Amino acid sequence: MPKKTWITYTTICIFLAFVTIVVGIIVIYKSSIKTNINLENNMVTHFIDVGQGDCILIQVNNKNLLIDSGTSDSKSKVIRYLKSNNITKLDYVIATHPHDDHIGGMASVINTFKVDKFFAPKITATTQSFEEMIIALKSKDLKINICKPNITLDLGPNTTCIMLSPNKTSYKDTNNYSCTIRVSYKNSTYLFTGDIQKLSEDEISAKHYDISADVLKVAHHGSNTSTSQDFLNNVSPKIAIISCGAYNSYGHPNRETLDGLKELNCIIYRTDLDKDIILISDGTNITKYEKKQKN
Repeated sequence: MPKKTWITYTTICIFLAFVTIVVGIIVIYKSSIKTNINLENNMVTHFIDVGQGDCILIQVNNKNLLIDSGTSDSKSKVIRYLKSNNITKLDYVIATHPHDDHIGGMASVINTFKVDKFFAPKITATTQSFEEMIIALKSKDLKINICKPNITLDLGPNTTCIMLSPNKTSYKDTNNYSCTIRVSYKNSTYLFTGDIQKLSEDEISAKHYDISADVLKVAHHGSNTSTSQDFLNNVSPKIAIISCGAYNSYGHPNRETLDGLKELNCIIYRTDLDKDIILISDGTNITKYEKKQKN
């Protein structure tokens, strides 16, 4: 084979090998996001791994509720994750409070998907993420519905969704503005707590709201500022989800919080260890979705 032809052939082989590797990486990456879950007669809850932040997708009765949107660094993953799960419309979006680790990707979500109703507490921020969120809402002619106790969202039959906080109009710490949501599907219950701290937990308890739940989204990434033992005992969860980043500088989750959960013999899942966590409820039993590995 002439030298020039041999060089051309080698170049083509290297190029094809490179393309094959790139395509393989893309396929593997996409397959790690995409799920094939039967949504019929189930409520599926996705705790999306967004690092040190929160992002939760609830799918039930052909309706979609998104709670928070993760960090600005994770916004591309959130969009891919939602698209890969065939999301084109979000019936409800809730920004629990305006910290960047909860609304960092919100502008991207609003700009990418049709949103029917948007909820947030009555508190503003001067951050870029908040400003971009407001611009995106205005561009879609969406108003902010204020999060308040006893507001209910329609997620279809056999399902209730009620807000339990914030219970005051003013707090020193923005975390306490967090919107707490309790969702029930038939006989299974979930409590989503944003970043509420002990002050807000005490207010919820003082109102005698029903906060018992099979699944607890642990507040503030497992910080010791939240999840007081009294509050935890009232919830009495069987499963606890902690959304936090691997090796984060805050030391989340706190050992005290983990010990409190273990005292209740609670199954603990963490996004820093388990990555994306998907729970499926048939109305009675709640199981963790395990993606089948191809041989």
